[in-house]
Amino acid sequence: MYAGRVGYHQERRAQPAGFFIERLFAVLTGISATTDHRLIPIADLAARTGILPDEFDLYGRYRAKLRLSLLGRLSDRPDGKLIIVTAITPTKAGEGKTTTSVALAEGMGRLGRHVALCLREPSMGPVFGIKGGGTGGGKALLAPMEEINLHFNGDFHAVTAAHNLLAAALDASIYNGNPLGIDPQSITWPRTCDVNDRSLRYSVIGLGGKAHGIPRESQTVITAASEVMAILALAADLHDLRARLGRIVVATRQDGSPATADDLKVAGAMAVIMKDAIHPNLVQTLEGQPALVHAGPFGNIAHANNSIVADRIGLKLADYVITEAGFGSDLGLQKFCDIVCRVGGIRPDASVLVTTVRAIKSHGGVPFAQLGAENLGAIRAGIGNLAAHIAIVRQYGLPCVVAVNRFPSDTRAEIELLERLAVDAGAHTVAAHNGFAEGGEGSVDLAEAVCAACEQPNAFRPLTPAGATIREQIDAIATKLYGAADVDFLPQATKDLERVRALGLETAPVCMAKTHLSLSHDPTLRNRPTGFTLPIRGLVASAGAGFVVALCGEMQRMPGLGRTPAFMNLDIDATGRTIGLF
Repeated sequence: MYAGRVGYHQERRAQPAGFFIERLFAVLTGISATTDHRLIPIADLAARTGILPDEFDLYGRYRAKLRLSLLGRLSDRPDGKLIIVTAITPTKAGEGKTTTSVALAEGMGRLGRHVALCLREPSMGPVFGIKGGGTGGGKALLAPMEEINLHFNGDFHAVTAAHNLLAAALDASIYNGNPLGIDPQSITWPRTCDVNDRSLRYSVIGLGGKAHGIPRESQTVITAASEVMAILALAADLHDLRARLGRIVVATRQDGSPATADDLKVAGAMAVIMKDAIHPNLVQTLEGQPALVHAGPFGNIAHANNSIVADRIGLKLADYVITEAGFGSDLGLQKFCDIVCRVGGIRPDASVLVTTVRAIKSHGGVPFAQLGAENLGAIRAGIGNLAAHIAIVRQYGLPCVVAVNRFPSDTRAEIELLERLAVDAGAHTVAAHNGFAEGGEGSVDLAEAVCAACEQPNAFRPLTPAGATIREQIDAIATKLYGAADVDFLPQATKDLERVRALGLETAPVCMAKTHLSLSHDPTLRNRPTGFTLPIRGLVASAGAGFVVALCGEMQRMPGLGRTPAFMNLDIDATGRTIGLF
């Protein structure tokens, strides 16, 4: 697949460095200048996709929300093929999972396949923090980019408001005589906001005297880590959403019984806040493929996947559905297979594992500044990480297509070596693509490889059988997927386990919260660490979502900002357009 593009790559390498900067600038500014008149009006896209006029609500000219009545009408239609896009362990070099997902959809469009994307909504925490936007890049881009990245149809705000209403109701109940007999020391419900703010991780609230509340310690998590966000992503419909919100456990009463959102009589109001957010959002790629963008759980601190209702709608509308799981296969893909598939009754057909030559060399120990130089030895040294992720995909019985997201500095020898080593490690096939620079035209080979993989025998299975205990699930994830030798339940985790059992959640699915920068719990352990002990410092029961969060190592559910966050590049120009958002 690489050989047909050798001339293109040689032409790129022959140009001076400034050529690549100018070319990238031309791609980005060209998209910015022409997006509005290149996009298909969303009502026309909906009609072309098979959605009736009374099955969507317009949010401007290029955005819509889909009504869940669509599922009822299409209930007898066979499901399409489901493809999970995941990646190796992230590096500073970049992998481009969303870019590859969009490019794959565009490539399938070039093949004449009926395809739909199902992706998570970007969180403004990373958009303003270190990551920037979450809509792909270059010509493999979702549009309208600005609206998707910022305040997208109000879904994140609805989650934040519903979550904080429950927090306010809890504190108000205690302040007003504590009729439920809640033990303030047992409160587990935090507050939330969609901004990276480490200062809010742990705080004291209720200061200022008796009129301002009862002082106590509290926490704040980012909106993507809210249990309300998980409920939005896992709910089957509005009524299921309402029932799950009511089951949220916020604290323990003095008699040891759980206190829930229904006990506080606030779950109905939360559902009212969320009644529009339950509807998936419809947008498009630059080449006109439909994209259902809905919910936004993070892969390192939540369950990492878009909503089940979006997946179900996509599977009824398209022959191929591409969904992206957060971070590496040890996080997003694991949670998709063990949580989403179980809850939603969904069965994937293939997985795409995204990597780059630069990322493999980074895992092989090459400093960032030297990643542009050919280094076959570093590829051999760093291939262990890719091999580990291939093994994780195969653990679930899925054919694995390795997608190599090309950079201008990649050499033919590096690509060919990476292809051989990936196949030796168990990949079904390897396909390099130029989706960023060429869109669908540069992704046809990848699309053909993925379509072929979807026709292969599929032995999909969860990692552990139904009914496995929390300990059994964590042991399996740690040893079979992460490469750990053992698991250490710290004293708080052991105490939390008793509380989980009391809530009847001992066999609920586990949602691991750990660093995305390593297969282990330690972000400094790169490539393919083995023989380590995985520390579990605590367990958080998410009764409404229906899973238990396991906190590994020092993982926090509220990120912080660095020295030069992405918001420093954002502004508006003289015409009022947003600039600096990538």
